[in-house]
Amino acid sequence: METDALAKLIFARLGHGRMIVAIAGAPGSGKSTLAEALCAALNDQRAGAAAVMPMDGYHLDNAILDARGLRARKGSPPTFDVDGLAGDLARVRAADRPVILPVFDRELDLARAGAREVGPEVPVILIEGNYLLLEQAQWRDLSPLFDMTVFLDVPEAELERRLIDRWLHYGLDAEAARTRALGNDIPNARLVATTSRAADITIKQEGSA
Repeated sequence: METDALAKLIFARLGHGRMIVAIAGAPGSGKSTLAEALCAALNDQRAGAAAVMPMDGYHLDNAILDARGLRARKGSPPTFDVDGLAGDLARVRAADRPVILPVFDRELDLARAGAREVGPEVPVILIEGNYLLLEQAQWRDLSPLFDMTVFLDVPEAELERRLIDRWLHYGLDAEAARTRALGNDIPNARLVATTSRAADITIKQEGSA
């Protein structure tokens, strides 16, 4: 489904209240890219219609991960503040006041508190993240907060290529980038593929030629 078509579908389903659209998929599947493009498409059709809420803002700090022995698995389900995410999502859904949200800074490798504001007048919130559709404790409790769900289905070989490129971009050498992708990201991708519930809309992508 093309971005403009998805935007039209969202507007067709939008009622008088706030609509929360969850965009899920494996690491490297293009969730952030789709969310930003979809937000732009919605705002092009109606100014101020949409805002993005990234799940990555709820990464636990490295100090907490170190204390829990989870630093090497950063980005896996237990390395997120799911309760904090659920609480903020409930406030966003209420749409009765501005909500201040954290945003993850990949360059600094940390979440910046108070980095984004969502006003109550914005009708469509696009939340994107790996585990939004995960059928596991805590994560499944997010389900009632979503009005529409979208899943990006990308072949594992293509995910591997993208993820290695990502870590190369962030300064790792070829061996370290491959180790990071295969040792943490790909296991997370497999978990997402096998443990996420079915979405309202699944967008299948093919690998690069």
